[in-house]
Amino acid sequence: MPENVNEPWEYCLYIPNDLRAVTISRRTLRLILTMHGLICLVDTAELLATELVSNAVRHGKGPAALRVRWSAGVLRIGAWDANPEPPEPPVPLEQMAEAEEGRGLGLVRACADLWGWQPLARGGSRGKVVWCELAPA
Repeated sequence: MPENVNEPWEYCLYIPNDLRAVTISRRTLRLILTMHGLICLVDTAELLATELVSNAVRHGKGPAALRVRWSAGVLRIGAWDANPEPPEPPVPLEQMAEAEEGRGLGLVRACADLWGWQPLARGGSRGKVVWCELAPA
């Protein structure tokens, strides 16, 4: 646990529309969580961030961003992209056991405590953020 769980913090990493950004985002997230003493969340957070950022890069229409926030004992991971279209509803993982693609939001739904998405600006003219939350056990 962080030394002061009541002290909120937030980071934002802007990334290009390039699949290499997924690895950069994952490694950056690991460093952030390690430095803040949240080692217990690293593995799950990396998995979730990888899925969110991968979707943002693959389905976005330009640059994207990874946003990581700690507040009130909850870690929120968000991926922004410029595509205003809502994400496809996740399919339960048990229905996708053999699938090699399209499991991202199913993994997020299965592993996160909470997840969702929201458009940015009226009509999503500035894209959307897909986010998830984790709390230490």
